[in-house]
Amino acid sequence: MNRLFLARLGLDLLAAALIVFCLSYWWLGNLTHEIAGTVLFLLLIVHNGFNRRWYGRLRDPGDARSLFAKTSTIVLLASMLALLLTSILISNALSPLLSAFGGFTVRQIHILAGYWALVLVAVHLGLRWPMLMGVARWAFGIARPSAVRAAVLRLAAAAVAGYGLWSSSVLALGTKLTMEMTLDWWNFEESVIGFFVHCMAVMGLYIALTHYGLQLVRGIRRLRA
Repeated sequence: MNRLFLARLGLDLLAAALIVFCLSYWWLGNLTHEIAGTVLFLLLIVHNGFNRRWYGRLRDPGDARSLFAKTSTIVLLASMLALLLTSILISNALSPLLSAFGGFTVRQIHILAGYWALVLVAVHLGLRWPMLMGVARWAFGIARPSAVRAAVLRLAAAAVAGYGLWSSSVLALGTKLTMEMTLDWWNFEESVIGFFVHCMAVMGLYIALTHYGLQLVRGIRRLRA
């Protein structure tokens, strides 16, 4: 498999991991959070550089899957731009000159964009799940399909999605995605790993919903054809 492709994939997965990492603000502390966020945005610049031709295909007609992919990617881009702009305004360490403009509302928008980025990155991964599974098969030397393996993986996906649904409640994700006022924040003194497990489960939920949802739509369209 092409080394450049694997390197790009590794950087993309690192960026996704950094989004989860940055959400643990009260565990990281401000400086570490801002450094990690800066690395994240550098990786996003690299990602957009490698995928710059995608912007030229925005006007191309496509099927429902293509439209969904384009729309979700544009919304993800908007959330990342909101994260970038608000991070500059509220920074106390890396860009303190503008921190005077970062009031309470700006901080709330920053949190809102961060949690939407978590969901939208998961959707982004779900759209590319067949490709990621292809890489996994290559990495583990799996050449032949297996009905048993496929069934086990689907059961595992269902379990992760179910856990992600519960994790959404534990993290009060609904309030984070609607910018509601809440005091329901994670207590890092009780558990650090638990926070990351719940975040990864939420990502697993939206990866599964995207991947299997699109498969369901494709199957329905084939039956109607």
